[in-house]
Amino acid sequence: MPTNIEIKAHVNSLAKLLPVIQSLSDGGPDHVAQDDTFFACPNGRLKLRVFDDGHGVLIYYARADELGPKPSYYVHSETSEPDRLRSVLADAYGEVGRVRKQRSVFQIGQARVHLDRVEGLGEFLEVEITVGDVLGHEDAVSEANRILAEFGIEEEALVKGAYLDLLEARTTKVNPKL
Repeated sequence: MPTNIEIKAHVNSLAKLLPVIQSLSDGGPDHVAQDDTFFACPNGRLKLRVFDDGHGVLIYYARADELGPKPSYYVHSETSEPDRLRSVLADAYGEVGRVRKQRSVFQIGQARVHLDRVEGLGEFLEVEITVGDVLGHEDAVSEANRILAEFGIEEEALVKGAYLDLLEARTTKVNPKL
């Protein structure tokens, strides 16, 4: 299964990071709107990502909910009928949440750097580095840590889980279940 090393951090201002990212970037930014619908999945996460142009990608991934760089194992499949697929998956597995974001994607060496504005949460930086032919696991982790250091990201800004987890935690605090 393909593997990325991923790390995510909450940031106070994407605008302050932008000059540093642009100075290091090999390419980008590419701007994309993403609407992710998550479905019940007992051994990882299953989400349908829909883009503004109407196409979608069904993505299954598994990764530990821990701080710092971590492996994420994933597979995906494109679809030209994401609304129909969302309906089928919701009926079959149950929809557990939705995350909407605006993402700017930069390429820095082997890393894809995402600047995310997540509806209801704020601004985040995410770094993904593919493990494989160019970089092994340890080198990808080192590269992720190096990039975070370049951006001045402190450990307390790191995020353990997915945006969906953060949204659920925020909803629970606002509307505690009795």
